[in-house]
Amino acid sequence: MNKVLLYCRPGFEKECAAEIAARAAEREIYGFPRVKENSGYVLFECYQHEEADRLVRDLPFDTLIFARQMLVVGELLKDLPPDDRIAPIVGMLTGVVEKGGELRVEVPDTNEAKELTKFCRKFTVPLRASLREAGILLNYESPKRPVVHVFFIAPGACYVGYSFVGNNSPFYMGIPRLKFPADAPSRSTLKLEEAFHVFIPADEWDERLAGGMHAVDLGACPGGWTYQLVKRSMWVYAVDNGPMAPSLMDTGQVTHCREDGFKFRPTRNNNDWLVCDMVEKPVRVANLMTEWLVNGWCREAIFNLKLPMKKRYEEVTQNLAMIDEALKAQGINAQIRARQLYHDREEVTVHIRRIWGAIPGRRDER
Repeated sequence: MNKVLLYCRPGFEKECAAEIAARAAEREIYGFPRVKENSGYVLFECYQHEEADRLVRDLPFDTLIFARQMLVVGELLKDLPPDDRIAPIVGMLTGVVEKGGELRVEVPDTNEAKELTKFCRKFTVPLRASLREAGILLNYESPKRPVVHVFFIAPGACYVGYSFVGNNSPFYMGIPRLKFPADAPSRSTLKLEEAFHVFIPADEWDERLAGGMHAVDLGACPGGWTYQLVKRSMWVYAVDNGPMAPSLMDTGQVTHCREDGFKFRPTRNNNDWLVCDMVEKPVRVANLMTEWLVNGWCREAIFNLKLPMKKRYEEVTQNLAMIDEALKAQGINAQIRARQLYHDREEVTVHIRRIWGAIPGRRDER
């Protein structure tokens, strides 16, 4: 198996392909991406067979921006016989995967492919039984073993392969399944909730998303992102000239500042969180976020960069590099991650965590 399969948002295949080619080249792994517009996936074919496995092992999945999932696959299985689709799949995986811990039968995130989801659910049960009988899957699910993937792109055509636990998306199809809260002011609330799931480890939520923390939401109205902070019992400065949802104001946890988010300056330093979903040029938002982090006005930030119609990968990487260089120039240690989330559209969500280090003879800035 010499191909790396990456799931992505339909319409962003070129960005996903540019990213995997660049990241592979950094590791001196060479090949070429195969792209079909609006397919919801990209294939990166390595020149050497063993390098697909090495790339999926060594390239940290959480550093990818446009990929929802990353796995090793072989050639496309085509014209699967309707009376026995299982045997070719088992044959493709035999000798490649042993004792996998989980099976996922998936499809691209397109309207056409979604018609196959009902079939995939039914097909999973007999396929799992056959894979266990062949020794390809354990007789029980294990989070410590590779995940076996079967990715149907048409009723009789699929890619089969595997991903590594700890360096893949834990979600089916790479998509967190979130339910829209009926009392939220807008559907944008799901962007921030998904960002928490993607960027903050679950075992750190009690510490990093704790009640009593102080947060600032720039461009807050009507309050979709503020809702997520209030739900976690934080105190929020909601900055926007527009109106906030009365239900949020009634909580007593929100201070509404009728002000331009680019002109607002906080009355307290070391806010725990800064969030921002303003519709503005990405470079302008990136500069504003850098100012907050350099001045120590927040510890962590989650914000969206709205993407142009062309050169979207280049735009994102340039802005992230600019932020990184500016922080390093000030001697600031920070963790920067970015991802095009499922609930994003023409945008990328960025998370930055400023990490204070103890200086000899001084107390930790925190």
